Amino acid sequence: MATSEGVDATSPIKEFILLYLMPEKCFEYFFTNFNFLHVPCLKIVLSKTVGLWIVLGTLLAQLPQLLRITRRGSADGLSLGSALLHLYSISGPLVYCLARDFPLSAWSDKLFIAIQAASVCFLLLHYRGRTIQGMLLLLIYGAVVVLLGSYGTTSLALTLQSSSILALIASKAVQAGTNFSSGQTGELSCVSVLLVWAGSLALIFVSVQEKGTFLAHLAHVLSACLSTVLLAQVLRYGRRIGTRSKAKSE
Repeated sequence: MATSEGVDATSPIKEFILLYLMPEKCFEYFFTNFNFLHVPCLKIVLSKTVGLWIVLGTLLAQLPQLLRITRRGSADGLSLGSALLHLYSISGPLVYCLARDFPLSAWSDKLFIAIQAASVCFLLLHYRGRTIQGMLLLLIYGAVVVLLGSYGTTSLALTLQSSSILALIASKAVQAGTNFSSGQTGELSCVSVLLVWAGSLALIFVSVQEKGTFLAHLAHVLSACLSTVLLAQVLRYGRRIGTRSKAKSE
């Protein structure tokens, strides 16, 4: 049985690498011939790695935020307007997939992300004493998505999807403005912000590789810039709060 140095030919590791990171030929270049400078294969690996990171980062980005809110029992510092805009930015692609009758495998990740975003919106209302409004929001949101996905026109679904990036940019700008005006980030999760920031940088790479339009490049760059601002705010204000807490304890 042929094996490559350090990676068994039939190992689960090799199966994972071939499935998600590179084709068989590149695997042979890297792990059989030890040719790690093969430029075409390096581009393939980089592209697939970035794509995998975008998927995983997007799927997991809201989970740390949900855990932080529920663990602290508070949503202080989080902007409801920002959360609603973020929910809209996710809903556009979801409605588009439903309207085009794509199989579940094509939009199950978007559904999972939408559930997380809707949960964040509900918790923001719940911990501000507006639980009934939060439940109504979930019911209305679910009904609107189903109705638009089932009976909405393709042009409407395409418009919603196209405007998603603008809603995402607006969401980040609103939260950054809230942080600046209050001088703190409250319960904003540093892990979530970090994942979103890394994902936004990866999207710039994908946009350039796919040779998108200038406006698409600009939108992704602006989104990444705002993600950087949010990350800087979390690090700065978090350090300030930590310093104050230490001073009080002394």
